[in-house]
Parts: sequence; structure tokens; C-alpha cells
Amino acid sequence: MPHTDPLDDQPPFTFDEQAPASPAAEHPYERLTPDTVLDALAQIGLHGDGRLMALSSYENRVYDVQLESPVQGHDRVVCKFYRPGRWSEAQILEEHRFSAQLSAAEVPAVGPLQIEGRSLHHHSGFAFSVSPRRGGRQPELDDFEVLEWTGRFLARLHQVGAQQAFEARPALDLASFGWAARDSLLQSNALPADAAGPWLAACNEALARIAAHPACDPVNGHFRADALKLIRLHGDCHPGNILWTPTELPEGGPHFVDLDDARSGPAVQDLWMLLSGDRAQQTGQLSALLEGYEQVRDFDRRELALIEPLRTLRLIHYSAWLASRWSDPTFPIHFPWFGSSDYWQGQTHLLHDQLEALDAEPLWA
Repeated sequence: MPHTDPLDDQPPFTFDEQAPASPAAEHPYERLTPDTVLDALAQIGLHGDGRLMALSSYENRVYDVQLESPVQGHDRVVCKFYRPGRWSEAQILEEHRFSAQLSAAEVPAVGPLQIEGRSLHHHSGFAFSVSPRRGGRQPELDDFEVLEWTGRFLARLHQVGAQQAFEARPALDLASFGWAARDSLLQSNALPADAAGPWLAACNEALARIAAHPACDPVNGHFRADALKLIRLHGDCHPGNILWTPTELPEGGPHFVDLDDARSGPAVQDLWMLLSGDRAQQTGQLSALLEGYEQVRDFDRRELALIEPLRTLRLIHYSAWLASRWSDPTFPIHFPWFGSSDYWQGQTHLLHDQLEALDAEPLWA
């Protein structure tokens, strides 16, 4: 069911794969064999010694590769093959430039290496990049000192992000993560008949509440530039995308990985995904994050009222993302529960919880 929200002035946000695809259709990643990975590296002068390990990644395909000889001082690299059709080359290169600017500002974010004068390469129909391998573990976000430290580093990332705007990469807003995500799901076969009505009613009510937010333009679904500042963000700053190394090491502390979802949006988007637990716990965590953040960069406290709208949009977008990736063979294997009536009933309950959260007083720190 197409929505009637006027989006003529916005480039369409599309999900590049619709669910379900024909079982006989070959997904592009089925052609990405270990030999293809090693041949791609050899094409740019990097030769693996045969030790290759697939890393956990659903959106792209990512491999840890041991090299026969070091490149720029690294004998192990991470090779990322971008999902065909998701980003344009201009959008990928814009992410790479952002990463390079962060590195130049000594912000600890892992970006691609320049090899043969390029950060983006092509082989056998795939675009790929090569980055240094960095170890680490997820930060202990129940430790307020770790949260404060992470807040300082996020502020430094945002200082760079605020220096200029993305031109090719899209913004995070109601139009893309809300209306387009909902409509993509309705046009797919992911919603069973017995669950579609209750889910859609809750979804529409939640999206209407977000559209009524003072920072949101209810006509085009954008965040209002006159209401808050939009900057370049990490975009997917959950704990798994922050790696912590022992503080006694020269480059110890947090470093950011995977800028694949970098978008424009409000700064609070990179903060709220680090919060967990009940309201009291989240309040304490947020206070620690902002204690560190505001040592480096001012934070507009009005953005705290966007935490629950952004959380709601991510919930809806996540389901649409799963549906749009269902033709990728790895998704039915790792998400077998998706599309069941139980799944959608659970999503409906979560949306009702979010409706209560949208009506509650915003978190404050």
C-alpha cells in the first residue's frame, strides 16, 4: 500500500532487494568464493598466504586476510566487499573521505588504506576496500569512566563531522527510516495476514507521533534544519562498532569501526544506541557520556527529545532491512524467526511500548 506522504523533493530511499526472491535466483555473494577474494587482493598487489577468515557481517562480506608480506606495515588486513546495489561509488568514496578526515584529525576510526592511489577497488563485479586489522573488545558500558571516555571520542568524531556536509550520502529521517521502511514491508511478502493489521496500526500511530515532533517537518519527513544541527555521523554507533583496547597501550581506549552506515543526522543518533537498561540506568549512562562529550564539544540538550523517535524509527527500519535482504542466503539461516506471526506480534508489542515512551518525558542528563 503506497503512502500519500509527499516526498517529491527527496531522492527516494529504496531497499535494493525485495523479499522473497525466487529460490532459483543466484545472489551475487554466492559468486564470492575464497579464490575470488584472494584474486581481488592479488590484483592490487597484495598476496594472501592462504589464511583467510570470514568475519561477522550481514550487510557486506568481510574477511580477515593474512598477507605474505606487509602492506604499509600491516601483515593482516580486513577486506570488505560491498553489497552490490546498496551504495553508489560516489557514496562509498564519500564515506572513505570522511574516514580519512577523521584519521587526519587523530580520531581513532579505522578506515581503508590507499593502495595504488585508491581506497576503492573493483574485481569480478564487486567493489571492495582493504583496511588495517585492529583488535579489541566491546567497551564495558556499565563503567562510567569508559562511557565518559567514549563520549569524548564521539565528540571529536562529531567535530570533524560538523566541518562539512555529505553531498551523496542520505540523511537519517522519518521519510527514509519510517515511511519508506513501512511501505517496503507492505509491498513485500514479509507480513503474514494475521499480523499485518495490528502491526500497521501501531506503526502508523508511531510514525504520526514522530511527524508531530517539533524537529520534524511533517510534509517531507526531514528533520528541520532550523530546529537542530545536522552533521555527518557514524550512523550505526552500537557497542559492536566500538572496539576497546587496554588503556596502557599507546593507542588504548575506544576506536570506531564500520562507517558503512554513515549518514547526516542529529548528534544524539550516535549516543542513544550506547544506552541500555531501565530509565534510571539509561539516565546514568547518558550523564556519563555527555560528561565526556561536553568536555570537547557543545551538545544541544533539545536533541534528547529525539531519542525515542530515533529508537522507534530504527525498530521499523530493522524489519524492513531484514525483508529486503531475504534473497541473501545467509539471512534465512541466521534469522529463521523473521516473518513468522510470533515475530510480528512481538514487533507490535514493541511498537506499543514505544508509543508509551514517545508520550513520556524525554531522558535528561
